[in-house]
Amino acid sequence: DALGRAFTQEIREIGVEYRTAPVAGGLPTARCIVLITPDAQRTMNTFLGASTELHPADVDEALVRDAFVTYLEGYLWDRPEAKEAFVHAAELAHAHGRKVALTLSDPFCVERHRESFLELVDGHIDVLFANEHEIMHLYKAATFDEAKAAVRGKCEIAVLTRSEKGAHILAGDREVHVPAAPVERVVDTTGAGDLFAAGFLFGLARGKSLEECGRIAAIAAAEVISHIGPRPETPLSTLI
Repeated sequence: DALGRAFTQEIREIGVEYRTAPVAGGLPTARCIVLITPDAQRTMNTFLGASTELHPADVDEALVRDAFVTYLEGYLWDRPEAKEAFVHAAELAHAHGRKVALTLSDPFCVERHRESFLELVDGHIDVLFANEHEIMHLYKAATFDEAKAAVRGKCEIAVLTRSEKGAHILAGDREVHVPAAPVERVVDTTGAGDLFAAGFLFGLARGKSLEECGRIAAIAAAEVISHIGPRPETPLSTLI
């Protein structure tokens, strides 16, 4: 449909290799209304549309094989077929010696799928992204420190964000605290977690230290919350 064509064109124009073939008929392209309050927090009314129709057959093995990391989005965990596709992608990645990352996405998403997420984190995930509310919901922890203790050792790296308090990166016995990058004025927090994950994985794929991965992630997140909209307005390569 028109939105799908627009998305495909725009994502390719910024240099992303996008191979997903259009679907003939069925549900329309996903869309989302984002409401931003004066304190820059956002709430979303989302229609996932065709995104919910993800099946194992849609997973491009060559793409997974060639990627340093396959990034899984918790929002798409609602359908049984999508769960199968997630596990299939993770198994393919590991079979080719690649890494698998997961973002928990949202506390409500965690509440709906806690047991499945716990199983996924324990058995298939190398890099976990979560904010403090999501990780506390996942482990039913009363405090952030309790949640940190619960997730430690469950995956290779756990990246836990705390807004203006920065982020904690857990890897084995190590814990790295990354301060939030300074922002003159927070305008819109939409996309903050996505850009943080993107920056972190960018550094990880290039062999950077955990400290440097966190620094890049914090800069990327700071850029996107300084203006309206979830896409960077300043090329991130000029900031890092």
